[in-house]
Amino acid sequence: MIMIKAEHIYKKFGTLEVLQDVSLEVHKGEVISVIGPSGSGKSTLLRCLNHLEKINKGSIQIEGSYIAGEDAHGKKLSIIKKELSITEKEIRLTCKKIGMVFQNFHLFPHKTVLQNIIEAPMTVNKMSKAEAIKEAELLLQKVGLLDKRDVYPSQISGGQKQRVAIARALAMNPDIMLFDEPTSALDPELVGEVLTVIKELAKDHMTMVVVTHEMAFAREVSDRVVFMDQGQIIEDASPQKLFTDPDHPRIKTFLEKMI
Repeated sequence: MIMIKAEHIYKKFGTLEVLQDVSLEVHKGEVISVIGPSGSGKSTLLRCLNHLEKINKGSIQIEGSYIAGEDAHGKKLSIIKKELSITEKEIRLTCKKIGMVFQNFHLFPHKTVLQNIIEAPMTVNKMSKAEAIKEAELLLQKVGLLDKRDVYPSQISGGQKQRVAIARALAMNPDIMLFDEPTSALDPELVGEVLTVIKELAKDHMTMVVVTHEMAFAREVSDRVVFMDQGQIIEDASPQKLFTDPDHPRIKTFLEKMI
């Protein structure tokens, strides 16, 4: 089953073309790592996949439903022009299937760990408080932080904050998880605890796209590794192929500096 299908997408910020003819398919249960130099369009690609950024050209489908671009008949969707093929409400419903974890946690500082996790299920999914708490405690146990349920974000480490952010995203019961450099804001000694949680999700066959600078993680956990440079996908291959025998010399140069 194809969970994400992006076809020939382009994204500009002013005159700067950040994504150029990018196509990507992600199947159910796959873990895709996206690597490449800073400024190559990796984070922008993720933000387009969950509609945080609107593409200028191309199309994106999530589990067969268009959220951007053209429908099966070539008709432009509302995201590109005003010819209404789908509504913003329909797009938002489709995007609820996607959970996203950012570099910098984005936790509510005035809410406890538990309150951070139950907020969206109660507000968006209209879940009862008792049910939301029950699910949140299960998720906190999953990420190893049940003992921190009643503390505030300022009282826990960066690695713990990121694990809370992962639990918060999972609380919406997504089919797909997107991770935008989830360890880049962490001290080196805290990176492992976050990667361990993501590895556990991989074992549970969660469909994931992970933008990362952690080459060992990408090599160990990914089904495929996508290398981006200057707004394009240069190679999409198995970890074995990309890390040992990449097709493009730019990848070899990058890996020599990273590994």
